[in-house]
Order: sequence, then C-alpha cells, then structure tokens
Amino acid sequence: MRIKQDTDKYNIGRNIRKYRRENHLTQEQTVAKLQLMGIDMSRGTYSHIECGIDNIRVEELLALAEIFRVTVADFFEGITL
Repeated sequence: MRIKQDTDKYNIGRNIRKYRRENHLTQEQTVAKLQLMGIDMSRGTYSHIECGIDNIRVEELLALAEIFRVTVADFFEGITL
C-alpha cells in the first residue's frame, strides 16, 4: 500500500526531511539504512519522496520511523484538512 502525497498541503515529505536532518543523516545515509532493512530504494526515489513527487509505501514509512526514532504520526504533524 502506498500513501499518496497529493498536494503541497498534504506533503509528508517535508516532515520526513525534517526528521532526517534532526538525525544528522544525509539522503545517502538514510537510503543505506533502508537498504540494510531490506527496503530497495535509490537516493533519487528517496529525494522524490521528500519533495512530495513520489508516493511512499507504508513499509518505507514504518522503516523511516524506526530509523529516525519517531512515530508514524509524527510524519503527519501539521497536516490538517
């Protein structure tokens, strides 16, 4: 299942970027950690997720929450109807 980031208003990529930066990780380092967890993703795809261009799979979101030591709900912070 994928989560569609359908507009700027509902772009969780900004929060993903925020938590990556708070953890002092580059996109390359984050992708390497995802790959060690069995998630096949390129840096380009990861970049597109942060920009809200590509959708994110639920398993990818769960893995990122583990890497960044946050809850999945944290990725939705500030997103309202």
